[in-house]
Amino acid sequence: MVKEYNVAILGASGAVGRRMREQLEQSTIPVKSLKLLASNRSAGKKSTFRGKEYTIEETKPESFDGIDLVLSSAGGSVSKRFLPEAVRRGAVAVDNTSYFRMDKNVPLVVPEVNSGVLKNHHGIISNPNCSTIQMVVALKPIFDAFGLKQVIVSTYQAASGAGQSAWNELERESSEYLKDQKMQAKILPVKGAEKHYPLAFNLLPQIDVFEDDAYTHEEWKMIHETKKIFFDDMNSSKIKVTATTVRVPVPVGHGETVYFQVEKANEASAEAIQNAVADGAGLVLQDDPSQQLYPQPINAAGKRETFVGRIRPDLENDGSYWMWVVSDNLLKGAAWNAVQIAEELVKKDLVRVADPEKSYEMYKEN
Repeated sequence: MVKEYNVAILGASGAVGRRMREQLEQSTIPVKSLKLLASNRSAGKKSTFRGKEYTIEETKPESFDGIDLVLSSAGGSVSKRFLPEAVRRGAVAVDNTSYFRMDKNVPLVVPEVNSGVLKNHHGIISNPNCSTIQMVVALKPIFDAFGLKQVIVSTYQAASGAGQSAWNELERESSEYLKDQKMQAKILPVKGAEKHYPLAFNLLPQIDVFEDDAYTHEEWKMIHETKKIFFDDMNSSKIKVTATTVRVPVPVGHGETVYFQVEKANEASAEAIQNAVADGAGLVLQDDPSQQLYPQPINAAGKRETFVGRIRPDLENDGSYWMWVVSDNLLKGAAWNAVQIAEELVKKDLVRVADPEKSYEMYKEN
């Protein structure tokens, strides 16, 4: 008899939450029941799943009674408050926020890269940052075949990465600009910042707040998440990683230029790297300069895969290469990666918490 699961989506009314529901609907997970949870502002709204209508409920600790699996994307403060409560009640949570990512007791997982660490979970598993996810998926087959010494990435990140409100603001600003009206920026680059700048017809070299070292927190996340995913150590010295993250006036789909230095320089070539990428899990190679074939965000939107092209050697430095990586930040960068993790948990029979009360205390101390 096939085991079925009681599932809850936390943050069900948001852009990622809605896509989690859609991806869950298309997944292999046997869903016995579904509970849609959000703030009291969204409570009462209706949504459909596998032909049945559901009403969004206000999130409370008791909302997780009887729940086996939680898919969460409701903001870090909400995850902090409610996910330990879900675990205490025996649920396993896959969290799309940044709150638990660097917790040593929380696996940071991209299924194509490091699904083996799921066996060590204590009730909460974290989705990495959207820009990190697509980069490590693209790097994984290269890492396996040739090793990696260093990665330098510059990102071109879509407005939707900052939420539905930022996406809406981009559309409004674009209309204002085309009508010769003054653009009213209220959200980007950071909603709580003193200054805001328009994204329409512009580029913003700031995503998240600036740290004391002049890197933004988004850049910090890409550096340390990559190290944790590949080596289970956010401060690993086994690979050098640095990043510059930029917000661009694109609705959906992050682009990244990734520069990398391999360990096995004598074995690597652009063609060998292309072949490795073409065979990589979750990857689509689009790389034919003669036909102007390369990944584009407009073509990646709505797709689960990560697209890679422009693979070429650095002509000045042996063993170093460039590539261009594009993915839908709301799907592979968020909702689909979370559902993939849930599928892995189901497949490996890991939808259970060994000691819910112990895990609760561990996370409450965070």
